[in-house]
Amino acid sequence: MSSSMMVPTPPSLKSSQLAAVHRMLSLNDETTSTTTSNGPPSYTTAPAGTSHNQWKLLIYDKPCRSIISPLLSVSQLRSRGVTLHLLISSEREPIPDVPAVYFVEPTRSNLSIIAQDCAKRLYSKVHLNFVTKLDRGLMEEFAKTVVQANCLDVIASVHDQYLDFVCLERNLFSLSNKEESYVAMNGGGVTDQGMENYMEEVAYGLFSVVGTLGCVPVIRCPKGGAPDMVARKLNRLLSEHPNTNSSKSHHNRPLLVILDRNMDLITPIQHSSTYQALIDDLLQHKANRVEFNATTGDGDKNGRKRSTPKRFDLDADTDPFYARHKFNPFPEAIESNGVELQEVTMQENAIRSKTAGGTTEDDTNTNSNNNIATTDPMHNAASDLANAVDSLPALIEQKKQLEIHTRILEAVMNEVAARDVPQFYELESALATGQFKNDNAKAKDEVLALITDASKGNVEDKIRLVLVYCLATTAPSSDVTEVATEMAKALEMRGSTATDSKSKDANNSSDAKNRGILTKEDRVHLEKGLNAIEYLKSLRSMQMIPNMSESLTSTQAAVSDSNNHRSSDMLTSLYARASTQATGLLAKATEKVSTMLGKIHKHRATRVVENLCEMKPNTEDDEYLYLDPKVKGDIDVKALRNMTRAPVRDVIAFVIGGGCYSEYQNLQMIADDRRTITYGSTELIRPCELLYQLGKLSSELISVSVGFHFFLLVCGG
Repeated sequence: MSSSMMVPTPPSLKSSQLAAVHRMLSLNDETTSTTTSNGPPSYTTAPAGTSHNQWKLLIYDKPCRSIISPLLSVSQLRSRGVTLHLLISSEREPIPDVPAVYFVEPTRSNLSIIAQDCAKRLYSKVHLNFVTKLDRGLMEEFAKTVVQANCLDVIASVHDQYLDFVCLERNLFSLSNKEESYVAMNGGGVTDQGMENYMEEVAYGLFSVVGTLGCVPVIRCPKGGAPDMVARKLNRLLSEHPNTNSSKSHHNRPLLVILDRNMDLITPIQHSSTYQALIDDLLQHKANRVEFNATTGDGDKNGRKRSTPKRFDLDADTDPFYARHKFNPFPEAIESNGVELQEVTMQENAIRSKTAGGTTEDDTNTNSNNNIATTDPMHNAASDLANAVDSLPALIEQKKQLEIHTRILEAVMNEVAARDVPQFYELESALATGQFKNDNAKAKDEVLALITDASKGNVEDKIRLVLVYCLATTAPSSDVTEVATEMAKALEMRGSTATDSKSKDANNSSDAKNRGILTKEDRVHLEKGLNAIEYLKSLRSMQMIPNMSESLTSTQAAVSDSNNHRSSDMLTSLYARASTQATGLLAKATEKVSTMLGKIHKHRATRVVENLCEMKPNTEDDEYLYLDPKVKGDIDVKALRNMTRAPVRDVIAFVIGGGCYSEYQNLQMIADDRRTITYGSTELIRPCELLYQLGKLSSELISVSVGFHFFLLVCGG
């Protein structure tokens, strides 16, 4: 592990990981690096095919492919000398004149394939890079196999890279290959050894993050349970590393906060209002790629519009519009898209007018007030033409990106309007912020009214509202059961918005238009959702999750009528351009979406991190475990009260059991020019995915324990 940062602002996790991958693709040639004083070395790319950037193959497994994909495009890989990138499990032809870089998990199956490749001498040399530590037993077994095959000379180098995490943005990551992590943490069938192994994997994943950043953090977490186990394992790994105590940095070390998903189950379940979170919730979104079906044309003779699949890659680190507006309320993103697209179009038209020999009004004004320009019109025209030619490509690219966001915004708007998402968002926010704290009857009535309305939401929307009602109120279990039962009855009788629009059954009854038929897929969603409700009821009855209504506080931001009016006008202008939408639906949607402005409250993780950063007394700062890999044993926080602690400049907030974009965005509320917050989790889960994980656990629920997690809560400290 290299020395930690020397200045307050270190490089981002993503740039550090990218530098490590670059070094790996340079065959771990340090001569291509330029050491910097504020973090890991930066790398210069020599022309592909030269001695410092020779042509090569990249062989990876699926987990390592997911690590590479958000970092480097195909063209960027090629600029780093990678001619082919292939899965290790695929059939590969011999290319004996080219070296191969392997980037894989250190598993027995992968090592077996590598040994076979070496025996066949598929490539001139192989450079082995394991994403995490190679177990000594497996290493000896692999070495024996290679020696017996008489192909040891093919292996040029072996490295443990410690890159076992996926970095999606500058300050956003998840661990690699940790699907259904909530089930893994809470499942009833998990053995003691299985849980121990899983905790070890999570600790090594965080060790990769810390090692890539090159700095030793102070670790804070709640006492007992999974975070405690992971924190202690990570603390041991760091304290035993030879570079830990040799680090020269004593100030501005990062703060690593490890949290449990069970601390706050509302945030990943409830509906959201910001652009990026809505993309992840309402569209198909994974690893920075968004997919959806866009309706095009005027439709056929029966009025049915043609649907075309769309796929776009989003990168907030290279896309200026996305970077500026991903955390903004959805209506503000729509407004900004319209304004910026109009401005870019005007600039493009002005430039094209110049290149065509025309004169704009601005040109006329400039010429009339600039004697130098008018004395040499040929020189002035040539200069304008040159400037126009230089600026037009960048302007066209900017317009292209804005048009992509227009399509995405329209796709999100389709879902928002069709499912009445703002109404669910409003009610869930009211429940989560304790607005019904003293009136459970009113909360129940409002929830019932929305979930039994066939015109509002789909099956998943309704289930998520019931789950929030269960988590955020002190309503008795009988009320939760009644609400869930009424929801199921209403869905069986009248279906939902989504099923109504898809149904082809004309039916002869007079209320056919008001009744939908649940599809097979809807029934699966309903069954899993009801299981999820039962699971949370059981957790709540056994007091294994905190009552969210007591821990959430609201800091609602007021929105003036003028802002609402301005946003509404811009929404209307966007809808007018959206030819794929019906006028009535768009007009209705304008009213719906305007309610998503200005709702801000700090979620549980945000308030915990803020209390720890500001070292507030009588908060989690007094209660949480304090570990420092540079110091042996636990540290008494009370003793630190009489000492001056360095201000926290950099925070890594990590959630075991799954994270979400809403939580990532909410944490940025307490980030500023003096403090950066990196957010990570075992996996990034969409609301519907967590819903299914909760449902999966319902069948495993037993009276003595809800999985091994209960054992951890009791004995983990």
